[in-house]
Amino acid sequence: MTEQTAAPAAEPAPPGRSVPVAEPAPAAAAPPPMPLLPPLPPPPAAPRPPRRVLRAVARWTVAVLVLGGVGAGTAYKITSMERTKVPGLATESDGRWEYPRLSLPALPAGVPRPFNEGNTAEIHHADLRKLLLPAPAGATADKKLTGGWVSTRQFVSEYAQASRAGITGTLRDGALRHIAARGWTMPDGTSTRIYLLQFNSTAYADAYRDARYIGATAGDPLVGAATMELDESWSGGGRVEDTASYVFGEPKPYGAAQARQGYLVAGDTVALVVQSRKGGGGTPRIPFDQTLILQNQLLG
Repeated sequence: MTEQTAAPAAEPAPPGRSVPVAEPAPAAAAPPPMPLLPPLPPPPAAPRPPRRVLRAVARWTVAVLVLGGVGAGTAYKITSMERTKVPGLATESDGRWEYPRLSLPALPAGVPRPFNEGNTAEIHHADLRKLLLPAPAGATADKKLTGGWVSTRQFVSEYAQASRAGITGTLRDGALRHIAARGWTMPDGTSTRIYLLQFNSTAYADAYRDARYIGATAGDPLVGAATMELDESWSGGGRVEDTASYVFGEPKPYGAAQARQGYLVAGDTVALVVQSRKGGGGTPRIPFDQTLILQNQLLG
């Protein structure tokens, strides 16, 4: 067996001598810290405006807010008002009267209107009183002509005394059924009278027109208007098909009141519309034409 030789033991240090100790290698030195950047200087404070500028800005701000509120309120009021009530935007009146909304009266079932198919005789089957034009706004009703039936005597009172007997005879012989009438006076003094004369047939209505020379002339003279001229400017605007209209006016110099008159022939019915107004200004043309047109539409 082979013996292993032991390593010689370290010899103890001789007395009085120190054994040097191996020192560890020094660690690598850490890099020096980066120097900190100096802090940025604070931004310069904005210069404060003078106090009088601040006060002015405040006043203008309040003014803008107030005006904005007022403007919004005014705009709302204007848009919510009718145009005719807005100062400066009102539509100037052209002289027309304000009539109520018109409508034709109801008829019994199966009964046609005068100019519809199936009514070759052109008879008005509706109550004649309901075919009278109603009075416009602001009118004062005529106490004698209230929209009901009137006598032949009342109708012929519109004409000169010399013509009354002849008109009465023509109506008696012409199979007149009845007369409805309405009248009123406007605030400016314009007086309106409307008469609807219904005959037994269209032939009798035409015969009355021809017998009284209505057409190229005004026929019998009205009270206070001995002379009437054909209104050649009348175009029949709004005239209903199959009806006829004849319009006349009193020429200058007229008397205390200028008269205008118009005849409408619609099937079995003849209408007389008369307007007059006292004073030198004469009778307005526009409301007269308007009245004729609307009455003609009701008869159609």
